[in-house]
Amino acid sequence: MIWLFFAFWVWVAGWWLNSRLAALPQSRAIALVVPVIFGLTLIAVWEGLVRGFDISPILLPAPSMIAVRFAASTAILWEDFVQTVIKGALTGYVLGCGSAFVVAILVDRFDFLRRGLLPVGNFVAALPVIGMAPILVMWFGFDWHSKAAVVVVMVFFPMLVNTVQGLSDSSAMQRDLMRTYAAGYWTTLLKLRLPAAMPFVFNGLKIASTLALIGAIVAEFFGSPIRGMGFRISTSVGQLSLDLVWAEIVVAAIVGSAFYGCVALIERAVTFWHPSQRN
Repeated sequence: MIWLFFAFWVWVAGWWLNSRLAALPQSRAIALVVPVIFGLTLIAVWEGLVRGFDISPILLPAPSMIAVRFAASTAILWEDFVQTVIKGALTGYVLGCGSAFVVAILVDRFDFLRRGLLPVGNFVAALPVIGMAPILVMWFGFDWHSKAAVVVVMVFFPMLVNTVQGLSDSSAMQRDLMRTYAAGYWTTLLKLRLPAAMPFVFNGLKIASTLALIGAIVAEFFGSPIRGMGFRISTSVGQLSLDLVWAEIVVAAIVGSAFYGCVALIERAVTFWHPSQRN
């Protein structure tokens, strides 16, 4: 019962503190502190409810148990991180987004590619990853190469569609002005259309940053060597080691948030002139 009172009063204290902070003039420090307090409150309430209701660790382990398992399994978690994130997700992300950017330039240059490839891209983008992953695993093998291939397929078309849309974002008046300066296609592309397309390009990169990690983890459910985050999650569930499963989930959440945040920081530096980046 004491743990239930603990959870209740932690929630009340967190609610009161966040409501007071939210009422203060907004600043960068408050913008960081409020979500941190909210997250710590949720973790403390989670701990209190699990211990208060004596929930089985098989159903829902307490955060303290997950933290202990995390600290004891750093070598395993690092090995899985390298296999899934560095080799699978990051390689597929770079290849998929890079090739999509190049193809977007070609689609913009040749109208028949726009009419033929984009509808096919929308169709492929709608295919579920659980349908593509087993096929690509059979084609490219059980190592990280097949996971990178799944990531390429997942990120290619969202990046392509966003880049093509961005390249058409410049107005007719701006393009006419470039023609009055005798600017050709490539000069107009480099000086006007690519800079104007950067917000769309980074939107595609941010979408792809989340899809890449999801695709690499899901692909490992359909075949993987004895390492990888998806492999560890699937085998640990079978072994009822839910604390290790949650430790892998924590790693995935941290990596995904950091990856997205890095892309957002680069976007802010590159597109500082765009209204969306102005305070």
